[in-house]
Amino acid sequence: MQMTTRDVLLEMDQEEEDDDDGDIGDVAASKRPFLTPDPFRLVLDNLEQTAVSSFGALESQPDFRTPEFEEFNGKLDSLFFNDGQRRIDFVLVYEDESRKENNKKGSNEKQRRKRRAYESNLICDGLHLEATRSILDDKLVFVKVHAPWEVLCTYAEIMHIKLPLKPNDLKTRSSAFDNFSWFTKVLQVDESIIKPEQEFFTAPFEKNRMNDFYIQDRDTFFNPATRSRIVYFILSRIMYQVRDNVKKFGINKLVSSGIYKAAFPLHDCNFSHKSEDLSCPSERYLLYREWAHPRSIYKKQPLDLIRKYYGEKIGIYFAWLGYYTQMLLLAAVVGVACFLYGYFNQDNCTWSKEVCHPDIGGKIIMCPQCDQHCSFWNLNITCESSKKLCIFDSFGTLVFAVFMGIWVTLFLEFWKRRQAELEYEWDTVELQQEEQPRPEYEAQCTHVVINEITQEQERVPFTTWGKCVRITLCASAVLFWILLIIASVIGIIVYRLSVFIVFSTKLPETLNGTDSIQKYLTPQTATSITASLISFVIIMILNIIYEKVAIMITNFELPRTQTDYENSLTMKMFLFQFVNYYSSCFYIAFFKGKFVGYPGDPVYWLGKYRNEECDPGGCLLELTTQLTIIMGGKAIWNNIQEVLLPWVKNLIGRCRTVSRAEKITPRWEQDYHLQLMGKLGLFYEYLEMIIQFGFVTLFVASFPLAPLLALVNNILEIRVDAWKMTTQYRRMVPEKAQDIGAWQPIMQGIAILAVVTNAMIIAFTSDMIPRLVYYWSFSVPPYGNHTHYTMEGYINSTLSIFKVSDFKNQSKGNPDPKVVIPTTCRYRDFRNPPGHEQQYKHNIYYWHVIAAKLAFIIVMEHLIYSVKFFVSYAIPDVSKTTKSKIRREKYLTQKLLRENHLKDMTKNMGVIAKRMVEVVDNNLRPKSE
Repeated sequence: MQMTTRDVLLEMDQEEEDDDDGDIGDVAASKRPFLTPDPFRLVLDNLEQTAVSSFGALESQPDFRTPEFEEFNGKLDSLFFNDGQRRIDFVLVYEDESRKENNKKGSNEKQRRKRRAYESNLICDGLHLEATRSILDDKLVFVKVHAPWEVLCTYAEIMHIKLPLKPNDLKTRSSAFDNFSWFTKVLQVDESIIKPEQEFFTAPFEKNRMNDFYIQDRDTFFNPATRSRIVYFILSRIMYQVRDNVKKFGINKLVSSGIYKAAFPLHDCNFSHKSEDLSCPSERYLLYREWAHPRSIYKKQPLDLIRKYYGEKIGIYFAWLGYYTQMLLLAAVVGVACFLYGYFNQDNCTWSKEVCHPDIGGKIIMCPQCDQHCSFWNLNITCESSKKLCIFDSFGTLVFAVFMGIWVTLFLEFWKRRQAELEYEWDTVELQQEEQPRPEYEAQCTHVVINEITQEQERVPFTTWGKCVRITLCASAVLFWILLIIASVIGIIVYRLSVFIVFSTKLPETLNGTDSIQKYLTPQTATSITASLISFVIIMILNIIYEKVAIMITNFELPRTQTDYENSLTMKMFLFQFVNYYSSCFYIAFFKGKFVGYPGDPVYWLGKYRNEECDPGGCLLELTTQLTIIMGGKAIWNNIQEVLLPWVKNLIGRCRTVSRAEKITPRWEQDYHLQLMGKLGLFYEYLEMIIQFGFVTLFVASFPLAPLLALVNNILEIRVDAWKMTTQYRRMVPEKAQDIGAWQPIMQGIAILAVVTNAMIIAFTSDMIPRLVYYWSFSVPPYGNHTHYTMEGYINSTLSIFKVSDFKNQSKGNPDPKVVIPTTCRYRDFRNPPGHEQQYKHNIYYWHVIAAKLAFIIVMEHLIYSVKFFVSYAIPDVSKTTKSKIRREKYLTQKLLRENHLKDMTKNMGVIAKRMVEVVDNNLRPKSE
């Protein structure tokens, strides 16, 4: 490539203020970092040559170069310049300052000069620009960018982009499921519509070995996604201004400061119909028809086409989401089976029958659950909740918790294998060598250090001490927000304690059978539902605020590469979201009702609020209610955000231009009016799914239907995301990705924690262990009176007796004057009765139950962890077939390159030998000749 050695940089006077905000894209001219390979250094050197000393009249500058203005040629789906030869690789949009209604000469002139300097430098760097004014709004100007062959080759080498050497002739092994192809054919994408991509052996591109690569057509050797990547790489690093020896550069800086309105690659056609250009593959239309359309909801995803059109980063997300959804199918089937087991066996639930029996539960008078305002109540008002509890608190729940502990390990291990296959198929095995530093990182590299490996000087943005200071400040900010969430959880607890008193005084405490609402709306239920709703609202509000804070913290931290940036942001966001979403569930599961004391000596929060108790059947049903509200509310809220908001925004945009809708608009103008997804759009999609993954695994022992809800949500999520990307959003800049990044270790951490949480839910939240202890030990002598093992009398044995006269004045309830005050009342605990030598102390039943709970946790954890370890060991991360393919391709690639190199050497040696023979022959000839 013939690189131009003169660039235009605007140098601003000292007293002239800069209207840009922030430091991103700024770097001292004398401290320009050299972090890139030598070819890139040479390219960057071309940006250092010349600076115009002042603004002056830009048109009079001899070095200033501007794009050519062309009128729209009327070709609706054209992806080329007006000459029909040069392909549009990127589009920049700006608003013409001379046609603005509020024309502020000062600021507008500065913006215009910066933009023209930037465009001039793009041209100097070898890019071709063509400007076209908008059809619908004459204030808008679209600058189309084309990268010629030489520019593409130069930057492909700089970016270490892998390109085809020769077609891949490795044979794929036949699958054991090929015999059932007739069954799976209906689920596959029709290959006559979306043709399979041809596979190639690939290698990092080198210009001096261009003949080794499979170049049949220069126009198609770099596909549109690769071309867009290269152009965006250039746009992010071209400078446009120097001020006080500080240079500013990058399209992101220009867009954020309003100099450009947008910058994006083009969709190849309209999503609803094919392109009029027969040479265009119309991949967007194919993706909408075979992937995003509702009628394709049962089909597999065309992952290769998704990767080709949107890049590996988006492709790997949809591959992971699809695989996760497939694995959820098995978990959902088992979960539904366990739910049905509990549902059909609820009539055989002896302890629930005792609660509902008028001669047992109807005659058991419970102690007041709050001070002063609560009265005595009959146990049978919790009849309906005890029936529901039988569905979830059954033996099937235990089986399902063990199964999910193994399922999550199978999912993670098999996903690693699938991910390794995609790395091979999509040429991302050695991606680490390709990734370049972020422009924002390069801009701050002002400190010189010695590289420990190369022992050469390199520039970094801060010293070791500065890095420690940044990490400390970032960690402190994250800790502050986590403490803020904990404070909100404490606020919800205080709400529960205070509002329970109100519900206890307003709602009826006896069941008269005349009002059906009384069966379901107990004080405990009303408190639980309202607290869950308030908790959900607080979660969503804190979410919105913290997202912005986390981005600010990560920007301040200044990670080196985009992968490092996203991994750092991922850990911050997930840590916050973990506490935000799961803290209320952890409170209900492991703290509520565990430290309440007894009626004569209750435990108080903050010295004022009496700690709340669980229902006589435990807190499991309340935990199920909390999970249902948060999971359901989150799914509804996310769908509103993902579907309605972009659709409404695009609808408003179309309504604004409806008067001129009859005009034919070009492809770039249609795409401009779509919504911008943003760099972190995919991050939020991952975050949403990982939070759901946590609900499915961490608390599944309390809600066996969670995998089913997640399965239904994910089936819709895949198609909603596909519809959104193909119809509502501009085309994203394709990016490379080797794996799902930091989300993988996060899921592994959740999987380990899930074993503990589910074991503790069964042990401490449900009543399964106390029931088993009663059945096997306390229903028969020496502790029981029954002659055989039975659950009869379980309710009576788990409710301790309290003498009403032992109430303290503060904790004494407010009895109904119409009701005779009982002499004793019952409460949920295992304590000795009044009159016992150790009255109100824990009895032998309590210590049996505690021992059984601890033993259960130890046995369950060790059993599941042993199975998880064995499964992880037995299933390798990379299959033997994939390893063989990678080694075989590497061998053949090296062999091919070596053979081509030898051919070139032989050819060159032959030429040299021929020339030497000619020289010798000329020297040995007689002088007369």
